[in-house]
Amino acid sequence: MENFIVSARKYRPSTFSTVVGQESITITLKNAIKNSHLAHAYLFCGPRGVGKTSCARIFAKTINCSNISSDFEACNECESCKAFNESRSYNIHELDAASNNSVDDIRTLIDQVRIPPQIGSYSIYIIDEVHMLSASAFNAFLKTLEEPPAHAIFVLATTEKHKILPTILSRCQIFDFNRIKVEDAVKHLKNIAEKESVNIDEEALNVIGQKADGAMRDALSIFDQIVSFSGKEITFENVIQNLNVLDYDYYFRIVDAALEGKVTDVLVMLNEIFEKGFDGHHFIGGLSAHIRDVLVGKDTATIQLLEVSESVKQKYVDQAKKCPVDFLYEALAILNQCDVGYKSSQNPRLLIELSLIQLSQIIESKKKGASLKKNSKKLLRIAIDGRTLAPAQNVQKSVGKVSTTIQNNGNPAKAEYKTSIDTGVARNTYTSTVSIKQALRTGIQRPQTAGKPKENKTDVSDTTVTSVNTEYSKTGVFLQLKEFARIKNKSERVRLALTVNQPELTDNKIVLKVSNPLQEDDINSVLMELQNYFRRIYNNNSISVETVKSATTKTKRVFTDTDRFNYLCKKNPALAVLKQKFSLDFE
Repeated sequence: MENFIVSARKYRPSTFSTVVGQESITITLKNAIKNSHLAHAYLFCGPRGVGKTSCARIFAKTINCSNISSDFEACNECESCKAFNESRSYNIHELDAASNNSVDDIRTLIDQVRIPPQIGSYSIYIIDEVHMLSASAFNAFLKTLEEPPAHAIFVLATTEKHKILPTILSRCQIFDFNRIKVEDAVKHLKNIAEKESVNIDEEALNVIGQKADGAMRDALSIFDQIVSFSGKEITFENVIQNLNVLDYDYYFRIVDAALEGKVTDVLVMLNEIFEKGFDGHHFIGGLSAHIRDVLVGKDTATIQLLEVSESVKQKYVDQAKKCPVDFLYEALAILNQCDVGYKSSQNPRLLIELSLIQLSQIIESKKKGASLKKNSKKLLRIAIDGRTLAPAQNVQKSVGKVSTTIQNNGNPAKAEYKTSIDTGVARNTYTSTVSIKQALRTGIQRPQTAGKPKENKTDVSDTTVTSVNTEYSKTGVFLQLKEFARIKNKSERVRLALTVNQPELTDNKIVLKVSNPLQEDDINSVLMELQNYFRRIYNNNSISVETVKSATTKTKRVFTDTDRFNYLCKKNPALAVLKQKFSLDFE
């Protein structure tokens, strides 16, 4: 049986050019070798499986190579390179700080540092997972790290830089390794698949790259797992089945059904997902990510943010064209709320179902809202045009003539309009009252105060008759005070002074009550303007506006403990003697 070597070891980078996704770091290290600008300590930090230890080994092998190539790579032919490749080099030392984290281990390392290299120019010490060292071990390492021998170079590697002492960080050149991009992982996996004679879909490679979450080592491990499951022919279905990944086709179908308001289809698809054993929280997170990707696909400038294959990217673009932006924003808000409340919910499945129902109702709710808004605007326009008829009685469409009679009792602030409609069968009278505010907005013409009442006849098919009985009342005047403050854009203090009390009315006098001199000054500052406003509104030049102080209730005095005691002493003087004798006092 042939010895199997996992891909993560078999295809581990051996030169700077084979390192995946860390071009900026490899170029920096090669330039340092080229210019002989080598620091005495380096710190490689970043997520797991991105090439920190591999870069440290390549760097150590290259700086000791006696025949460096023109592109500053190790030759793999000199004695130093051969010794490194055969794991027998005495110039490169690796220490696992996770298991060798005591002070004694560091002291042993310090003793080794004093020994010069046998072959090559440098002794390189690679300390992996350096954040696992104890505080005392760090302190023992400080002096040697700050002033090492000329032949010693330390390369520290860690996944948790924040756990390392600041005094250690300040003595190192720090290199932050990036997460491996999905496209870089896909490209590397495709090369390995070709070398291993494995046929695999690009969509399947994308799923592996996304599942690896930026770690190339994890991607290679998943690749080996899929090859063991499917053999040399790997399809997208094989990958999602083996990795227990939800097919993104479900997300596309759910969004399409939600756009059409098909609640039943959405719930049926959710049930299929649960029957396949997927976790509800995982589904909500995946659907949220899908909505985000659809939103990204709406703009050509952001399409590049999609970490999927070209065929799947086109699906996102096509669905983005069908989805309004408002729908996507509201869907993200609903799903985020579901995600937050999932763990605390007593019935998580019901929570997900309710969220999906809300998603399916977004478009329909917006249509109803737009229809209501349109109807309200239409009704408002009809009211402004004065075409609203009070529904006192039903009027048939075949009405013949309409006669309107306007009666005025001489009071310009109170008029009555009576309308009789000649139907040929009976005569009906319609009377409606409209507030002064409505009368002002609809622009109804005031009747003449003198002369004979006019009779006007019109065709009911052209005009809908409205009769108005305006009231000169407290309520009407109070509303006009608010309207005056709004139209004239008065300050908040003036508005409160005008509307804090109900006005008093006499025949042609409006009396405004004030509680204090400050309110009186505020009203007097607009008194003439307000008086002219009422005269114009009620078409009566005899109206006057006055202010009067309202009766104020006498406030009760708050008595202190001393006041109460003095009052009781007047009733019973013995209390004062008692207080003095026992030296009593208030707390």
